[in-house]
Amino acid sequence: MTTAPGLDPAGLRRLHDRLSAHVESGDVPGLVALVARGGDVHTEVLGSAALGDPSPLRRDAIFRIASISKPIAAAGAMALVDDGVLSLDDPVESLLPELADRRVLRSLEGRLDDTVPAERPITVEDLLTFRLGFGAIMDPPGTYPIQDAEAELGLMTLGPPWPPPPFGSDEWIARFATLPLLHQPGAEWRYNTGAQVLGILLERASGQSLEAFLRARLFEPLGVVDTSFSVPADKQSRFTTAYMPDGETGALAVLDPPVGGWWNEPPAMANAAGMLVSTIDDLWAFVSLLLSGGTHQGEPLLSPGSVADMTRDHLTAEQRRSASLFLGEHGGWGYGMAAPGPVSGQPPIPWGFGWNGGTGTVWSTDPVRGITGILLTSRAMTSPEPPAHFVDFWDAAYASLAD
Repeated sequence: MTTAPGLDPAGLRRLHDRLSAHVESGDVPGLVALVARGGDVHTEVLGSAALGDPSPLRRDAIFRIASISKPIAAAGAMALVDDGVLSLDDPVESLLPELADRRVLRSLEGRLDDTVPAERPITVEDLLTFRLGFGAIMDPPGTYPIQDAEAELGLMTLGPPWPPPPFGSDEWIARFATLPLLHQPGAEWRYNTGAQVLGILLERASGQSLEAFLRARLFEPLGVVDTSFSVPADKQSRFTTAYMPDGETGALAVLDPPVGGWWNEPPAMANAAGMLVSTIDDLWAFVSLLLSGGTHQGEPLLSPGSVADMTRDHLTAEQRRSASLFLGEHGGWGYGMAAPGPVSGQPPIPWGFGWNGGTGTVWSTDPVRGITGILLTSRAMTSPEPPAHFVDFWDAAYASLAD
């Protein structure tokens, strides 16, 4: 392990030891972790790509990053805002006419035809802030009629995004448009759906597939080479096996294999809400772009104002309270990711901007303490509560700060 001023060697040893314990116990097959402060960057590569694999995990191992896809798509949107192609207060129906003349449920319990007109159109900013009026319902499937209708349409937006829908983005938005909204646009924060709709908006605004647009506008300028919506055959040897723990025993069962799984072919619909794969160095390049205010190697890819908008809280106090299951007591929401919410005194840990992925990935940048942490694992989360290895990662990462 190498260190530089700003990262404490003893703290980094604790980081190694605590993460190693989770790998050695079999709780996590393998992981890649990064802690950075200023110009000091430390990485850990532990375990293997699959249970029982004797080969050590590679630094360039490819992980399913799930909802860390969301801030990447948001950055793509802000690039188009900088270009003048999109405006934050644009009604999305100019590019997504399917979403004109929305209807809104009178109540979540109500029939799908018991609606009132939307008071205003959905805007681009509504998609970025997850206030378009539709998203996750934290009740068991089948509790409300809208959940049954969404499931019948195969939208995969009120729960995990896998298996991916077998139809493309035009069909997805056409099906989604048959449903009423849960709330008036702008009124409440609801998770996930905004990013899916945003990805389709980016395709129509750019005239490209979502993958081609993100590659041209972000990935190629950043030198990002392994971030994609699929993993080609020549990279599958670096692709980790995804696991889902049993809810009772914690035993790991294969969720998706590296060969013969959901990511082996380009999807019918590139889902901006949670279907990108990436590596630690690709993600660090993206995060570094935001830390630099939008500039990479002297070239502006995003304006400083767009980065500031992405990484600050846009929610009202009431919206933050209703979103606390996802964002915690002190979290807010920026564009496509968590943002620092108001705190008094020393902020909790972790705190800042970034997001977690349900397949077992996490990123947060704390602007007060100046620390960034990224952890990539192949053990899926089973609830919004952080698993033990996430907690140990953050405790040790913050303990590595040299004052």
